[in-house]
Amino acid sequence: MYSRILKIPEEKSFFLFGPRATGKTTWLKKVFPDGIYIDLLESELFHSLLASPERLAQLIPNQFHDWIIIDEIQRVPQLLNEVHRLIEQRHLKFVLTGSSARKLRSKGVNLLAGRALTRFMHPLTAAELENDFSLDNSLKFGHLPSIYSEKDPVDYLAGYVRTYLREEVQQEGLTRNLQAFTRFLEAISFSQAATLNLSEVARDCSVNRKLAEAYFYILEDLLLGHRIPVFTKRAKRRMVAHPKFFLFDAGVYRAIRPRGPLDSPEEIEGAALETLLFQEIRANNNLHRFGYDIYYWRTANGHEVDFVLYGEKGLIGIEVKRAAKIRSREFRGLKTFAKDYPMATLYMFYGGDKRQTIGDIELIPMNEAILSLPDILKNN
Repeated sequence: MYSRILKIPEEKSFFLFGPRATGKTTWLKKVFPDGIYIDLLESELFHSLLASPERLAQLIPNQFHDWIIIDEIQRVPQLLNEVHRLIEQRHLKFVLTGSSARKLRSKGVNLLAGRALTRFMHPLTAAELENDFSLDNSLKFGHLPSIYSEKDPVDYLAGYVRTYLREEVQQEGLTRNLQAFTRFLEAISFSQAATLNLSEVARDCSVNRKLAEAYFYILEDLLLGHRIPVFTKRAKRRMVAHPKFFLFDAGVYRAIRPRGPLDSPEEIEGAALETLLFQEIRANNNLHRFGYDIYYWRTANGHEVDFVLYGEKGLIGIEVKRAAKIRSREFRGLKTFAKDYPMATLYMFYGGDKRQTIGDIELIPMNEAILSLPDILKNN
């Protein structure tokens, strides 16, 4: 098992959210070996607590003072009232795992009113993989922990997608039409790392726009998909309005994305590379609590910066290029962005092997950039 960067909040209960198979349960059992583990995927226990949430107290001995882990809390959200009571009356400490905070809020349940913190489990980062990090493997298979113990990662990822559809979407009753949602998943994979046009996606999967929007919310509820907005603060140019879309892991994206003789390998590789950077930026920003908001920047006439990070630590523009040699025209996006935001720190992560500075832009080889990303974000 890889060591994870995630830190335990001391002496305070916390929610731990993340997509399935990112390693929440494995990590918790290692970190809290003496804790009580309550798995709401166990059918008998699930039905017992669903029928009578107050039975939770009976599962915890009177003199117990270690941690109590409740896995998949969103399956019985009424348990949160009991958790609240036990925190107040018995001063117990809970870890509550699930797929989405929004899913719980949508049901109007008690989210413990500040008595529990919120943390997220991401796919493995390059820093956590250490010597096992390989850019080529990461682009093919992503960073779900099980990838690194599976004999056939491609088969595992295909099964992961099927399992998610069956266990999360169908079981939780998030949609009645699983076939239409499957078509939607394939259609949305063509928008990976690209400006999102919801009407086009709806047309491609033969559903109406309202239903396509509902499917997007399902992806976001399950933390499978993310939309990042356009950076428009004090904009001096006309900007595009649509957000950019990412599935949460490069390997999951490639498992969902249909491929055939009309599909360009370069297009798929480019989207996978940008996805890998997105998941690394997002995970490091969250785990190290850097506090950046993540955007992209694109003008109406096509000048673009792949990632813009904005927060108290500063403003960063990052462009991602697969090529080993960068032509002058490929700097246009960053240079145009710099004219509007001269205080920004500018990076280009590229496929070459030499770190260099051209004007105000620092070029960093892709492998080095990913491994040193925590320091890049920290030291800005």
